[in-house]
Amino acid sequence: MQSEHITGLTAHQVEENRLKYGENIITPPPRRPAWKLFLEKFRDPLIIILLIAGVLSVGISCYEYWGLHERATVFFEPVGIFAAILLATGLAFYFEQKADKEFAILNKVNDDELVQVIREGNPTMVTKREVVYGDIVVITTGMEIPADGQLLEAVSLNIDESTLTGEPMAHKTTVEADFDPDATFPSDHAMRGTKVMEGHGVMRVTAVGDHTENGKVFEAARIDDHIKTPLDEQFDKLGRLITRCAYAVAVAIVIGRVIMYVTSTPFEWMSFMAYLLQTFMIAVTLVVVSVPEGLPMAVTLALAYSMRRMLKTNNLVRKLHACETMGATTVICTDKTGTLTQNQMRVSAMKISDTIPHDLLVEGIAANSTAELDLSGEKPSVIGNPTEGALLLWLRDQGADYRKIRDTLTTIDELPFTTERKYMATAVSNASGRRMLYVKGAPEIVFGMSDDACGTS
Repeated sequence: MQSEHITGLTAHQVEENRLKYGENIITPPPRRPAWKLFLEKFRDPLIIILLIAGVLSVGISCYEYWGLHERATVFFEPVGIFAAILLATGLAFYFEQKADKEFAILNKVNDDELVQVIREGNPTMVTKREVVYGDIVVITTGMEIPADGQLLEAVSLNIDESTLTGEPMAHKTTVEADFDPDATFPSDHAMRGTKVMEGHGVMRVTAVGDHTENGKVFEAARIDDHIKTPLDEQFDKLGRLITRCAYAVAVAIVIGRVIMYVTSTPFEWMSFMAYLLQTFMIAVTLVVVSVPEGLPMAVTLALAYSMRRMLKTNNLVRKLHACETMGATTVICTDKTGTLTQNQMRVSAMKISDTIPHDLLVEGIAANSTAELDLSGEKPSVIGNPTEGALLLWLRDQGADYRKIRDTLTTIDELPFTTERKYMATAVSNASGRRMLYVKGAPEIVFGMSDDACGTS
């Protein structure tokens, strides 16, 4: 089917499909009230111990102030404990809320990207969130597929499906005889969240939002807050150790002082009760001072610092305690794809025959390529085929601007790469009228000069 015969949906069908199948957005998990999220910070084992110690400290201070008539400075201890609790919980809450807002901004920007669709016979630009079931979407190199769909046209179309299947290059076609029987998704389907590396095509949307494969993965990969991180488990052990040791020593002090009183002092009930109350105050004070109230603050600051450092390397962490999880990882299971790398192919070494002039090599790489380099950011990024992009990055490292080289050439004809052909070719002519034929394919790159001379590298 040709694109000029495709009319797409009408305005009425667009609204009808949006009501029936929903908007093209991944539904975020339900947001809990901020006060509930803040209160959850008090479930930390060390924070719980500090709260108990704070309450006991308040009791001791009240006894010393009203019972022993000491100065109000006795309340400094409980005030310091509760201040440490609020600082530790408050900082953790602040950084996690900030991370949530940054996640929301990233998702909103992604949903507001423009894509080209055909409606009522006319091409028009709409945001990703406005794409509906049944829409006709025009696919171009470098774009991110906005929804799941079936291809109506596919010309040299290769898509990076690593976000779903781990495969960095999946060839797509509408020719049934060329379908890959081992592919995870049908060869005539494109999935939301995947990226077009080269070629172009047209597809009809078959699933939007939560009903896409990307939406199903998002639902399955939601963070389970009930699973404790290694740091949480270590805090649990530390909390139990501190509690048991403090209580054991406190009980030992109470028993020891009672034995000392009974063996060395004539027994009197009033005197014994006063002595016993003083003994309990000493034991409680020991429990309070045994709790390291500065530890939760130190841990929170360390994790917050780690979160900011990870953000500088483009790693946005949603949960504060997740920062230490990778540090506790001992085994990483991965496959052949670039999941744990920068996912950018680069040229590590170039071997060139002495018979091939360097200028000819540079011109051949620049001319016989459909990839582009996006130089708008701090680092150049590849748009299109990653292998061709790696060669263009190599040219850039050599000080050659592939765009200026292309501007000096006129393309006569080109033969795009296909999996069946396993090579691509471009015929060009320069300003002086010299004609060149550049052929690139595995395992060799062939350079042709005129019609009767060629060299191989």
